[in-house]
Amino acid sequence: MVRNYSAFCLSLLLTALLVLPARRAAAQELLTEVTVKAENVTITDPQLLNSMKNDVTQFLNNRRWTNDVYKPEERIKCSVYIGITSIPSNGQYIATARVFSRRPVYGTSYETTLMSYAESWKFTYLPGQPLDFSENSYVNNLSSLLSFYALTIIGMDQDSFAPLGGSRTFDRARNILQTAASQNQDGDEGWKDNGKRDQRSRYWLLSGLQDPQLQSLRSASYSYYRQGLDIFIQKPEDARTSIFIALQGVKESAERRPGSTLIKAFFETKADEIANLYRSSTSPELKQSVVALLQEVDPTSSAKYQAILQPK
Repeated sequence: MVRNYSAFCLSLLLTALLVLPARRAAAQELLTEVTVKAENVTITDPQLLNSMKNDVTQFLNNRRWTNDVYKPEERIKCSVYIGITSIPSNGQYIATARVFSRRPVYGTSYETTLMSYAESWKFTYLPGQPLDFSENSYVNNLSSLLSFYALTIIGMDQDSFAPLGGSRTFDRARNILQTAASQNQDGDEGWKDNGKRDQRSRYWLLSGLQDPQLQSLRSASYSYYRQGLDIFIQKPEDARTSIFIALQGVKESAERRPGSTLIKAFFETKADEIANLYRSSTSPELKQSVVALLQEVDPTSSAKYQAILQPK
């Protein structure tokens, strides 16, 4: 009995030793490629751009943003482009920022764009000064910008795997937005309501994601990705049907919020992909329905959608 008890305790100890390192090895959520360039502005310190790139990369990639467990291969691939357009004073920057994220499609090597958004940033950056993060207090505008987009990327990824799965993460992004709106010292108006709903800014990006009138757009994410693209190899026509249901949700949101930046961003990202998905469909009726819907809700890409009806 003593020997069996000792063996049982040893087994528990070995199990604990094996499990603990596995938890510590859980990967961060983001795998971000950062690019920093000077656009029509002179940078006197040649190391500045590399320093900013490295600090932004480490800030995004070396931090756990949620309590979810991600395997290394499950990290969300994304990219951040910062194009410096002006330096009003030493250490202060105005830049054009572009944020992208990608999502793997189950059972394939294909990666679909999940998020693509561009806006103007204003921030202070001093090489050698660490970028800190505090979710409940303002540190500086650059860390707030990066934190906001990190959570928005994760929330949109969560929406694609579960219906409205990113809601709690978007609430955290809202906390960062509200804190930065009241405390940032860089004069960055992108945190606030400027009355222009169709303008590209992080305020309108998050407001759209949390707008009840655009909930059908968010719900469409799950239909489009998880019930659509992820089963496309196994059941292509079922996948196209699910994606059509998703597009009906997008249309519903577009009717409720004409000119929404989220609707525009969706079709800028997805027009070519959608056209390719339906071009080889075996259902003429589905093709006709899809093209009619798309030409109504996204007339600027009408020629791309019309190609769906062309003979293969």
